[in-house]
Amino acid sequence: MAIAAFAQAKVAAAELTLDVATMPRIATIDPRFQSYNIEMVEVTGGQFWKPYAAAARPGAKPERFAARTPIDLQDGRLRKLAAALAPAYLRVSGTWANSTFFADSDAPPAAPPAGFKGMLTRQQWRDVIDFSHAVDAPIVTSFAISAGTRNAEDRWISQQARQLLAFTKSTGGQIAAAELMNEPDLPAIGGAPEHYDAAAYGRDLATFRAFMKDAAPDVAILGPSTIGTGANTQALFAVSAASIDAASYHHYGALSARCSGDRTAQQALSEQWLVRTGKTLAFYQALRDRLAPGKPIWLTETAETACGGNRWAATFTDTFRYLDQLGRLAKAGVQVVMHNTLAASDYGLLDEQTHLPRPNYWAALLWRRLMGTTALDAGVGEHSGLHIYAHCARDMPDGIALLVINHDRRVRHKLTLPAASQRYTLASKKPADGNVRLNGSTLALGAFDQMPALNGEPAPAGAIVFAPATITFLTVANAGNTNCR
Repeated sequence: MAIAAFAQAKVAAAELTLDVATMPRIATIDPRFQSYNIEMVEVTGGQFWKPYAAAARPGAKPERFAARTPIDLQDGRLRKLAAALAPAYLRVSGTWANSTFFADSDAPPAAPPAGFKGMLTRQQWRDVIDFSHAVDAPIVTSFAISAGTRNAEDRWISQQARQLLAFTKSTGGQIAAAELMNEPDLPAIGGAPEHYDAAAYGRDLATFRAFMKDAAPDVAILGPSTIGTGANTQALFAVSAASIDAASYHHYGALSARCSGDRTAQQALSEQWLVRTGKTLAFYQALRDRLAPGKPIWLTETAETACGGNRWAATFTDTFRYLDQLGRLAKAGVQVVMHNTLAASDYGLLDEQTHLPRPNYWAALLWRRLMGTTALDAGVGEHSGLHIYAHCARDMPDGIALLVINHDRRVRHKLTLPAASQRYTLASKKPADGNVRLNGSTLALGAFDQMPALNGEPAPAGAIVFAPATITFLTVANAGNTNCR
């Protein structure tokens, strides 16, 4: 096993003991907590973040965009792998959605009309609806807000949204939640009118809420769907609070190299990097508590870095962030976390060309199979290099599931459990090569896309050693915790 390769590593001085029977409940998350995005521009086709070239010249500035044809939502592998993560939500939105025209006709025009930059056809939306049903992922979306949706006073009107909602209903689709627009704190990028500010957004959102409560009262309204943490975001949240059913926000810890970001792979396992998602949440929690007390929080877009991710977003190096973020936000009571994307650019869970799983996909699948919706307090806080998250186990009454992340590259850690467990350790001999091993066996699809067995290994009661740069799930049956019965 990969653990044996680190036999000579230094053992951390601190050794922790967990009492699985007494861990208190601290949060309950949505059954569709772990969800994902398929960007609107993937559905329609168009320019999106170009994956890094496999053999790019050192020091060369990566190209930002590449043209792509619409994603094939009928692809069997894509559907099978997405369905394995069910139940989930499928968010179809993104910056490009803000200016996408819905062609409510079986004979769409050759180009989008004035005031729009992209076009969504009926057939493309039918494919989204069919995919949503096939993979048990109700739709979350947003609507166009560009010049083509505005009256003479530059105020948003509901015609396009009404047509999309009506067509969705007539086709048997389910929109579970909707945001008016994507990232109103970046209005120019998203196609909003010139000088669009919080006051204008507040007016549009009030119009949107009145329209939605009349046209689609069962659809939850999310907002403000912002990415920033500054004064403008605070102003946008303030004008949103009365109109939303849940607070939504976006988080990227930094920009990718495409957008002149300065992250390095060496930083990817650092404490400073992993805690960034918590700092962003704290900002939005404070706004929620002050302006919209009691309303749930959804993270509707997140990934390794903005602008398609860095090169290691497709490798095991990023899996530490992926799972630590899920554990950290579930513990804080965030209801839904939507990864960007399912299968596009370098931050996709799946390769966009082959739809083969990347390490983060296997991590997502293990989370889906092992971690339930009740988050517990492991009672040990955070220790340098070691993070521990506890949940009631999924589909295991009276069971506990632990997520133990040793993000220290050199130090082994020990944890003592009073009961026997099943152990699932993710590791990689070369974290940057895109492969990951589970208990020593490389994870890959088999013939005819057969899923590999994701079996645990018995771990007796007592001390468990976690090798450097490994991620381990532990499940304890019959834990005796009354919160999990």
